[in-house]
Amino acid sequence: MENRNKKVNRVVLVGTGAVGCSYAYSMINQGVAEELVLIDVNESKSEGEAMDLNHGIPFAPSPIHVWSGSYQDCAQADLVVITAGLAQKPGETRLELVEKNTKIFKQIVKNIMASGFDGIFLVATNPVDILTYVTWKESGLPKERVIGSGTVLDSARLRFALGQHFNMDTRNVHAYIIGEHGDTELPVWSRAAVGVERLEELPAEKLNKESLEEIFVNVRDAAYHIIERKGATYYGIGMSLVRITKAILNNENCILTVSSYLDGQYGQNDVFIGVPAVINRGGIREVLEIELNEKEKEQFSHSVNVLKETMKPVI
Repeated sequence: MENRNKKVNRVVLVGTGAVGCSYAYSMINQGVAEELVLIDVNESKSEGEAMDLNHGIPFAPSPIHVWSGSYQDCAQADLVVITAGLAQKPGETRLELVEKNTKIFKQIVKNIMASGFDGIFLVATNPVDILTYVTWKESGLPKERVIGSGTVLDSARLRFALGQHFNMDTRNVHAYIIGEHGDTELPVWSRAAVGVERLEELPAEKLNKESLEEIFVNVRDAAYHIIERKGATYYGIGMSLVRITKAILNNENCILTVSSYLDGQYGQNDVFIGVPAVINRGGIREVLEIELNEKEKEQFSHSVNVLKETMKPVI
């Protein structure tokens, strides 16, 4: 494998649980990369997943090499995606996972960096904002090359719900959730639009503020509802990770609400949190500082403070 054309895009996936495998399956079906390496503490599991995925490659849109590998395979990787860690249990918040998964992450990142890896990290494990910070600190990589999935999925959930509400193609709905990927996240209603119409400018007969609040609450609590019914969420986040991967590998310069490092933006410092950012082949090209109204500023500051307080025992 090491002697193949160096120009191919290699993605390494660490963690072949439900989220990791949903990501791998979507990667193959969308033809995003030329090489996909699976790593798991349970080597038999990653071997079996690679075998199973390979049997579908004859029906994939483009050729891809998939194999079960080791941390040494990270040396030539463009992107390492981490989905490993303990899953959120019914009734458990994402932030309650912090201590358990921080210990796991420190060892994973240490092993990856020992290979000579010099690419981009994409973190999905919860609590994603804090574990993205841990990855940045442990790796020593520039902040632009450490990205968390942030509120990409939350924003997708909001766009879907608004599309249903207004009977509009969800791809024509432009709305963002920012903040912690969790209970303190917030919708930026002041910047939301359906097609070319901003929500705040819609006539009263079209806009029911109580309905919007109900939509947001259902979006914020979506993971709890799904976990209660089927034990875990993985399809939505798997496809969200592929969307971020495509933005990186294709040098798209597109805007996604990923977990990014704030260094003065929004009046905040030294925290990774979900905000709109421009993503390209170098990682995060730019954090976009959108204008928030006073209520949104207060909510965002609260979200940052909750993350920082939760991080203190593990950072």
